[in-house]
Amino acid sequence: MTQEAVRVRVRDSNNATEEGDQEFKNTNFLSILATEDRDFLLSATGSQVKISELEGKIVGIYFSANWYPPCKNFTPLLVNAFEEFKSQTPGFEVVFVSCDEDLDAFNNYRACMPWLAIPFSDLNTKKNLNSRFDVEGIPSLIILQPDNYKVDEAIHDGVELLYRYGKQAFPFTKERLQELQEREREKHENQTLMNLLTSQNRDFLLGHSTSKLVPVASLKGKTVGLYFSAQWCFPGVKFTSRLISIYQKIKEVLLGKGGEDFEIVFVSTDHDELSFNLFFGTMPWLALPFNDPTIKNLTKHFDVQWIPSLVILGPDGKTVTKKGRNLVNLYQENAYPFTEARTALLEKQMDEEAKSLPKSKYHVGHRHELTLVSEGSGGGPYICCDCDEQGLGWAYQCMECGYEVHPKCTKSAERPPGSDRQRS
Repeated sequence: MTQEAVRVRVRDSNNATEEGDQEFKNTNFLSILATEDRDFLLSATGSQVKISELEGKIVGIYFSANWYPPCKNFTPLLVNAFEEFKSQTPGFEVVFVSCDEDLDAFNNYRACMPWLAIPFSDLNTKKNLNSRFDVEGIPSLIILQPDNYKVDEAIHDGVELLYRYGKQAFPFTKERLQELQEREREKHENQTLMNLLTSQNRDFLLGHSTSKLVPVASLKGKTVGLYFSAQWCFPGVKFTSRLISIYQKIKEVLLGKGGEDFEIVFVSTDHDELSFNLFFGTMPWLALPFNDPTIKNLTKHFDVQWIPSLVILGPDGKTVTKKGRNLVNLYQENAYPFTEARTALLEKQMDEEAKSLPKSKYHVGHRHELTLVSEGSGGGPYICCDCDEQGLGWAYQCMECGYEVHPKCTKSAERPPGSDRQRS
């Protein structure tokens, strides 16, 4: 499970002209790894390896750093893939481009890497590679094919491809990736609750206590939320209390209608069974057993990259949305049944309600005036600075420092003492 990449963008305006970019794209990439004084890379043992030895191999350019946990999490996965791919035809090599802060960190990190590296002292080459590949986050794995090593034909999402497809991604050709995407599309089209939530030896879920077993078949015809979370994840613990409240309200409304039904299944990524039991014990819904192999399959199938995450399945078992958490934060129980039609209606209602909102206001705890913005007028996806949950669409935004809050989270205040901005 990956986390959101940290920005490490490096751009040299004197070196990134349009003409220069085009020249770079049309240049054999291997020549860019060299300098006037260096025609080699460092091996895992510290020896010098001629850059020309990369000829004919698939090359992965790995931007990473020892200090960033997602990089340290991904590197072992890449090591396993490298050991598998390097002996296959046409061969595979990785070149490490360090984003570490000092030589000791570089050496310590590189000690676990069986591949090549740009020397830590070669700052110009590292900056040039960051800029030319437009690297905005780490870990980043750029894949180049041996037929031309053209930069404009490089695959930029090597990290995601390995997380999603594993060793099946090799040799990273467009044809191979199209084949995997087609398989994935067919798998999603054919998904049912039974093939998602059961295994060869299990056709049940855990009830509200671990001693109660609930058949997966009993969920057929219901809208089901797959809740990926864990006790060690503070945002997950915080969101769980909100989700419990929304879940109970939805169930109450549906009980009165006597027709549709809604259920949630906890998909745990807890590190131990005690944590799982304690966390699940606070929840009023169902769960997959701790450490069940299906958990990894679901995480991969729905490309869950961070938690908490709420995937919504319709009564037919097909995916309705993977943005259930965001919809719950925005619309609470009104989000049910989470369909595109329901979301469009709620967005329209939100736009109508926004017409009556003040164009600007002050918020308790923030010294600057906040301006009402929409997604089309400078807004967009954001994290509310009041409730720490995701927002989309309308927001009250500080034009001076980027502070943003949901309209429903604003707590009106008079112009705060010491404010350096006049009320318009």
